[in-house]
Amino acid sequence: MPPDHFAGTAFVLRHCFMASTLRDLLIQRAARLQGRPALTAPEWGTLGYGQLRNRAEGVALGLLAAPPPPSVFSATGTAWDWAAELAAAAAGLTWGPGGQRVPMEVLGGPRFNAEAGRGAYHAREQVVTGAIPFSAGLTQGELMLRLRRLNAVLGWDHDTRVELPLPRLGEPALRAALWSALYAGAHAVLVTETAPATGLLARFRQAPPLAWNPDPFLDVWR
Repeated sequence: MPPDHFAGTAFVLRHCFMASTLRDLLIQRAARLQGRPALTAPEWGTLGYGQLRNRAEGVALGLLAAPPPPSVFSATGTAWDWAAELAAAAAGLTWGPGGQRVPMEVLGGPRFNAEAGRGAYHAREQVVTGAIPFSAGLTQGELMLRLRRLNAVLGWDHDTRVELPLPRLGEPALRAALWSALYAGAHAVLVTETAPATGLLARFRQAPPLAWNPDPFLDVWR
């Protein structure tokens, strides 16, 4: 059999399984990378990709345990906000400041991983397509395309470790960086920035603030 046959088969298989939605992206990264580090946060330690998927899907089950609002949002200033955004994408809900706030009962509370939402979550597999709206007027498919283009510029991959300032978690550019890390299968580390010291303390605390450059991510949501 000619070598180009195998090359063509590999191309077809690779693109047949390419994620076309944010939900697929989360599931496929967890399946492929499993225990590789996905996210480090002060209150969580380091989660592997499989654990990150479980955390996000636990929030999704809580959201879907009752009829969910079409749009949700979370602004706790903790890594739960990222889990909630992943959950919204996996559940086919839109994400934005005008959405209904995700209750704390879902963010690790008694409705986290609610069994009543399991059937609804699996049924969403047939509903969540690239055409479904997600955030800032973008569909899931449109955001996937932008992440693909951005990744070609960033060059991030499974060996990339990127530090991101946790206090700026709600900013669009930082959210785009987290999505970019997920797209690349990279390790995102949410770091608490230290406020500049003054007076006598300045002698003993000289660590510079985290160097975070949002420029590559500013146009993702525009």
